[in-house]
Amino acid sequence: QNVGCRTLSLSAHVGFDSLPDQLLRKSIKHGFCFNILCIGETGIGKSALMSSLFNTNFEDSPSTHFLSSVRLRAQTFELQESSVLLKLTVVKTVGFGDQVNKADSYQPIVDYIDAQFEAYLEEELKVIRSLFSYHDTRIHVCLYFISPTGRSLKTIDLLTMKSLDSKVNIIPVIGKADSISKTELQEFKKKIMSELVSNGIRIYQFPTDDETVSEINTITNGHLPFAVVGSMEKVKIGNKMVRARQYPWGIVKVENESHCDTVKLRRMLCTNMEDLREKTHAYYESYRRCRLEKLGCRDVGPENKLVSLQEVIEAKRLEFCLEMERKEEEIKQRFVQKVNEKAAMLEEAEQQASMPVLTKFEHLTLMHQEEELKFREKKKLLEDEVAEFTEKKAITESIPTQVSVSTPVVGLKTQGLQKVSADA
Repeated sequence: QNVGCRTLSLSAHVGFDSLPDQLLRKSIKHGFCFNILCIGETGIGKSALMSSLFNTNFEDSPSTHFLSSVRLRAQTFELQESSVLLKLTVVKTVGFGDQVNKADSYQPIVDYIDAQFEAYLEEELKVIRSLFSYHDTRIHVCLYFISPTGRSLKTIDLLTMKSLDSKVNIIPVIGKADSISKTELQEFKKKIMSELVSNGIRIYQFPTDDETVSEINTITNGHLPFAVVGSMEKVKIGNKMVRARQYPWGIVKVENESHCDTVKLRRMLCTNMEDLREKTHAYYESYRRCRLEKLGCRDVGPENKLVSLQEVIEAKRLEFCLEMERKEEEIKQRFVQKVNEKAAMLEEAEQQASMPVLTKFEHLTLMHQEEELKFREKKKLLEDEVAEFTEKKAITESIPTQVSVSTPVVGLKTQGLQKVSADA
């Protein structure tokens, strides 16, 4: 890229070294956006963790356990710290893991992420676009809440993370980590990481190529998954009011790193927020490439020659025009065929209407004669059948008479035999 480019030294100050300051002022004036997707079962502590991470109370209505399918609920908030304005969008899964059949519980989440990519792509492909002022709704990070069972990941967890690891930055967290002991928690973390590796699930790794954060990110990667505890309740400890969860056996401080990893998670999100945004854009580029390839847009032609987008669009336009002409010709042919059929029917009707009265009478007379001939033939057949039936009936009636006449003769003969025998 630097072929033909010479490096020169300046003899005096020019002033373009203020360009980073200009970009900084412009970015601060415009503000930043960050979108978080929280996936977890109902009651796992998603809302409490979000409030604890950003030190504010996000008002949220409680969810029910009786939804027939998984729904996603997005809420956008404007936060300001010093002079930096942050437009934060929190997307939560409602009803996740509550259904009897959990086979497709992850599909609404995948569809939502793809819908945000598609909305950004549509804005990018507009003739008049305004990406600078466009509210980017693409998911920058996914906090996947794992139930603190202490055993292993559920099948729904593996399926969901496997379907999302190529679309979003996944950070696994153990919700309500204060419900298991520290020893069990460490073993549970190792088991989770081992299952993620064995199932080929890629999670977000904090970058270590930047010298300013490489050391802390390397240490933090060893704490994955984060064991988090969220609470907005304040408990008085000594002379201070701290966010904590109070139990009969003790108090769990949300801001204490020895109690939970909530502070570590907050620090890592804020430190690597720009890297998460860049990785999200990389996922979007992959989605964009697949979508444009399905539409037939390619950078390389049939002979491995580079083609411009204008040539591709022109070729697709020509193909579309040819297809439209073909369909238009088919429609015209069908229309002409129907018109010809209708014209033939009208012509036949006109011919029948214009037939002379005498011709019609002769035609009807001929038809009447034919019908009369058929009727006579049927009548003759019927008369033959009646005669045959009468003859059979007469024969049948004569048979009993013959039987009754023959019966007395037999009786007389019998009486004569009896008399002869008596005389003997």
